[in-house]
Amino acid sequence: MGFKKTSDLIAISFGVAEIAPNTYIEEEIALQLDVLNNEIFVVLAVDLNASPPDAIAATDTNVQSALTSTSQTAMTFLDNTNTLATAERSIRSAGFVDGGVGFQHASTETPDSNLDYISLIATNNFFVSVKGTANGALKSVSGRLWGYRAKADASTYAALVQSEVLSA
Repeated sequence: MGFKKTSDLIAISFGVAEIAPNTYIEEEIALQLDVLNNEIFVVLAVDLNASPPDAIAATDTNVQSALTSTSQTAMTFLDNTNTLATAERSIRSAGFVDGGVGFQHASTETPDSNLDYISLIATNNFFVSVKGTANGALKSVSGRLWGYRAKADASTYAALVQSEVLSA
């Protein structure tokens, strides 16, 4: 793959909140890449921190979040090529009279040290989404994306953009 690092480490912070309880919401975060000069963003790590679900007796509640390189119409998971990271928090209390038991799952916040990077973003933005299930209150996700800018050669850039857009 032909690209050359052009910046130091960059950390991009973000936050997204539901506009109504249990409603999928997605927000676009601009990377402000120089597309005329084949600039890409090399993703080194992603951290997603979803808010806790409501503890409601006899009701399973959940909060899911994802960071993707293309816009989505519903919550996606790691089986989607453009999904870079996911996080999920849930409380299982169906059949119980109390608040239940909490669970949390997230894709690795820090990648294996043998990886040079976890993803390449060739388009000018990324997307963060959140959705609660069976909650009474609004839910949100905050997080951070770490990486650096790089300049790709023409054929690499064309292949990355085409792959990203066609797999959307």
